[in-house]
Amino acid sequence: MEFPVHISEKFLEKARALHIFAEDIEEKFVRGSGAGGQKVNKTASTVWLKHLPTGVEVKFQEQREREANRSGAYRLLILKIEERVLGKQSQIAQKIFKLRKQKKRRSRKAKEKMLEEKHRRSEIKAERKRVL
Repeated sequence: MEFPVHISEKFLEKARALHIFAEDIEEKFVRGSGAGGQKVNKTASTVWLKHLPTGVEVKFQEQREREANRSGAYRLLILKIEERVLGKQSQIAQKIFKLRKQKKRRSRKAKEKMLEEKHRRSEIKAERKRVL
């Protein structure tokens, strides 16, 4: 059975590989929260999804339109299930690992730059002593 919303082929392939079927997903539309005032308080545009076999729940409210939130919720649900099933091989885990690695590399470079600056400064001070 097809998903009730349009999602990209990439996510459909992931869903097939993870054996995620539309009939295994419970879907509700609930009222949102946060900024938006009367519009948010009156309309049920937030999408709540639960994958029954795994118990993974997702609540999604980034857009004003229900259909946009609906497709975003299905994408997020597929990513969450992938993260639970695949662990470190999942797309989210790899993205987090990449960011941590980049930050670690940046801090090493910053330390080298600081040490070079200290060395240069010490040379300037050493030359002052020679003049006197």
